[in-house]
Amino acid sequence: MSEIRILFHITAPREKVYEALTTIEGLAGWWTKQTCGECRPGGVIRFRFGELGNDMKVLSMKKDEWLQWECVDGPDDWLGTRLSFQLDENGNKAKTRVRFEHSCWKNANDFFAGCTFTWGRYMESLRQFCQTGKGEAFGTLGYRQ
Repeated sequence: MSEIRILFHITAPREKVYEALTTIEGLAGWWTKQTCGECRPGGVIRFRFGELGNDMKVLSMKKDEWLQWECVDGPDDWLGTRLSFQLDENGNKAKTRVRFEHSCWKNANDFFAGCTFTWGRYMESLRQFCQTGKGEAFGTLGYRQ
């Protein structure tokens, strides 16, 4: 199975980054404005990109440290994949190191390659949202297609 991995730093405390990943308002600020659902273990979060989208079941989370989702509805290539975010300070409380992983891909095909590129853009949107309060979520005025 294939996986997408991204490691980067955000100049913001872990608590702020965790909030951006575990609240509807936070997720809508950096991924897609069309976000709804329940951000708790066992809950399902619905992400829409116009007519397309995916639903993520929240598998587990530990405050200010990590969270894991599983795609339960969406494009065939995404079904059963898992997304995880691990956060740590790396010795600096003003910065957060983020380890993102989108795993359990059945095929490393062109769709996988496109998602790899797009995840990089969304991780930068997450960084900007946490650092400046303004991300580049799908559906926002500044979103580049």
